[in-house]
Amino acid sequence: MNLEIPKKFKGIQGFALTAAQSLFRPISRKYDLAEHEYPKELDLFAAGLNGMNEGSGGAVGGASSKKEDVQSGEVKNGGNMANCINIQTMCYGDVGLLLTIPGQGLGNAAISAVANPEQLKRFSKSWAAMAITEPNCGSDSSAITTTAVKDGDHYILNGEKIFVTSGERCDCVVVWATLDKAIGKAAIKSFVVEKGTPGMEIARLEKKLGIKASDTAAIVFTDCRVPAENLLGSPEIDVKKGFGGVMETFDNTRPFVASMANGVAEATIERTKELLEDSINLDYATPINNVKAVEAEIYRMEAEHEAARLLTLKAAWLADNRIPNSLEASVCKAKAGRITNNLTLKAVELCSSLGYSYQELLEKWARDSKILDIFEGTQQIQQLIIARRILGKSSAELK
Repeated sequence: MNLEIPKKFKGIQGFALTAAQSLFRPISRKYDLAEHEYPKELDLFAAGLNGMNEGSGGAVGGASSKKEDVQSGEVKNGGNMANCINIQTMCYGDVGLLLTIPGQGLGNAAISAVANPEQLKRFSKSWAAMAITEPNCGSDSSAITTTAVKDGDHYILNGEKIFVTSGERCDCVVVWATLDKAIGKAAIKSFVVEKGTPGMEIARLEKKLGIKASDTAAIVFTDCRVPAENLLGSPEIDVKKGFGGVMETFDNTRPFVASMANGVAEATIERTKELLEDSINLDYATPINNVKAVEAEIYRMEAEHEAARLLTLKAAWLADNRIPNSLEASVCKAKAGRITNNLTLKAVELCSSLGYSYQELLEKWARDSKILDIFEGTQQIQQLIIARRILGKSSAELK
């Protein structure tokens, strides 16, 4: 196993680190305090990022990736791994700002996962949010009640979506809706609804615990007419395939969320070591039982972070090589989300008054980290998926 970052990603990783240190980190507190205010500083950065994407064919630092064809016997480090590396590096600066970079929405990953070639080309320049969660449907995406009824060359959407990241700022929203509630999850399809479409209304912007730089919207669809050509992928209901197309989206995006958590964890560990520099002496040759309690805590934090980082890269590598990664995507997301939330809170504790005050970003990272263990599937849902994969059980057999 080669655990080093591939050399071809060093350049874009360096670009991301520069952005994290010189752009994101200096304005992090500003937009934590000014919730719902758009970070104008990102516009120029996004323009440069899009220019890099056109040259490389990838969405550098964003949550969008298309699996490339892999020749038999070839090993590929591609778009999924590039995204994970760059997302982690940018979230070393600020996860909320990463989530609101123009043109880099979670909905882009959904388009990448299931769209046909014509749709990929048509929506390639769009900033797409993703609308899954509903008031009475959180972690169980198969319980979606938003409906899509065919009417000639259009579908009519009715329903409400909540916690839509970048829901107000985006160009379009990928909406998950059911074609037939009686059929169940196999009838759930995703639709690209462009902003300004009649019948689509932003109901409110949420006030949140963390990631305040990112706008989070509730959207209501009332007899919203969407062109049939905006249904992503095939309109046919394949009962045998079931939820496959939807889950492929999660297989793409869960390693990205894990990477966000890994970036926050890295920033937290580094800053904690800096603040405690005068009272600790990190000697990695000394057994953990023979060091100070605070030093032992830091060793554990570093070990957990490294495990989560490597699990994430494994899931990304599998995706790049067209190898099923549903288990690994859930494993890395569950691990990274849980340990990052735990270690950010531990850092606040270890750094005492500095950790709890606005003087440092540690308390902000603790707040930001909580959502990384929730969205794209909660800790409990990830563990349930992992159990099903390991035991070979279906969702009906293991609930």
